[in-house]
Amino acid sequence: MQAQRFAIINGDDFGFSQGVNQAIIKAHKEGVLTSTSLMVSADAAKEAVTLANSHPNLAVGLHLVLICGRSLLPPEQIPHLVDKEGNFSNSPFLAGLRYQFVKETHQELRQEIRAQLEKYRSTGLPLSHVDGHLHLHIHPVVLRILVELAPEFDIKVIRLPSEELGLTLRVNRSNLLTKLVWWGVFGRLRRYGEKMLKSEGISFTQRVYGLLQTGGITEEYLLGLIPQIQADLVEIYSHPAFAIHGDSLNEDVEAGEAELAALLSDEVREALLSNGFEITNHHFLSQHTSTRRQK
Repeated sequence: MQAQRFAIINGDDFGFSQGVNQAIIKAHKEGVLTSTSLMVSADAAKEAVTLANSHPNLAVGLHLVLICGRSLLPPEQIPHLVDKEGNFSNSPFLAGLRYQFVKETHQELRQEIRAQLEKYRSTGLPLSHVDGHLHLHIHPVVLRILVELAPEFDIKVIRLPSEELGLTLRVNRSNLLTKLVWWGVFGRLRRYGEKMLKSEGISFTQRVYGLLQTGGITEEYLLGLIPQIQADLVEIYSHPAFAIHGDSLNEDVEAGEAELAALLSDEVREALLSNGFEITNHHFLSQHTSTRRQK
């Protein structure tokens, strides 16, 4: 009997801007997007929550922001994390080192992470999952804090990036050096995270696609990727966006629109279905698992 296969299609940066919000909702209503991750401190977060409440089949999780964004807490409360305007560092490398080796950051990280989880809870939206901007959520210090807070905030799923280098390169060999470095770094973080999450009963998917091809999750890429996937429970994430005059940009305008087009593609939907994937999200998946256990 062939194993059931599930694909979660996530849009990151929900709440970043009106253009991102509109693209995510369009991809959900008309395309394959089933899930999204909310930046609770972003400019258009309030609009995103309103939109999410109007689309109950869209699973929403927390997109934890500890890099390239603003804090929820005032700068004077977390002076080792942000500048005087409340902005985190724009360098993942420097932020990662600081969070690891500057002890004063550890308690401040706990306070800010708790504040973002509390802000999410105040929306009333069920918490589908937790992931993070530029994946800072799987930094060892940050991940430990999330795991410790998981029972209090009912965190059942945390994203652990994991994709096969060879598979990605067979589809697209651009930015080869960056892909090699990221594959090595995030591979080690994934192995560390797996042990921690398994010990605490927190779920994660077998594979997560999007990191090595960030900004380039196009229709062409997905049509090359999907038939090669061997895992039965996967997440594919991207950053769809519309260009709206006056909006902040979460990435290159053309990249955001190309990723939106990929999510709206009938060919991409057919590729998922013809390769045996049920297009789902963590909410539906947990209901499916619960139903199977009751039988």
